[in-house]
Amino acid sequence: LGIAEAAVHLAAPLGRGFSIVTTLSRTIGRARDLVSHYGFSDRCLGIHACEIPVLDLESNPDTEAILAKACAQALADDGSDAIVLGCAGMADLAARMSSQIGAPVVDGVAAGVGMLSAMAAMGLRTGTASGEFASPPPKRYTGVLHHWGARG
Repeated sequence: LGIAEAAVHLAAPLGRGFSIVTTLSRTIGRARDLVSHYGFSDRCLGIHACEIPVLDLESNPDTEAILAKACAQALADDGSDAIVLGCAGMADLAARMSSQIGAPVVDGVAAGVGMLSAMAAMGLRTGTASGEFASPPPKRYTGVLHHWGARG
């Protein structure tokens, strides 16, 4: 489970659509690819950059103000109901952003941990009955590695 995957899954039911605010413009294409891959292109109303490099998120004294402005602008421009923060480095800002812009702001790190915790509590795991996640058939080992092979 990826943090972007978890974030868009949790953002989708928060309204008719969500926007993503990420770090740099050059990451918008990758964010768009992920949204499409996860099947949420119709719910993602826009992807925006605040133009703060990841490594500057913690050291830039204006990060919070810049991010809040970008989130508020994304809501207004896209008509979205929620924001997904597009970088794990923004995780500690989600609650403050939500308070400042008056809309839900989803942090992918918390979303991922929460979804995995819920899955574990429900006893859910990846299906392995067939297909891609099925265990491979036993392999017969020969030569110097023969003692590592299946017994039987």
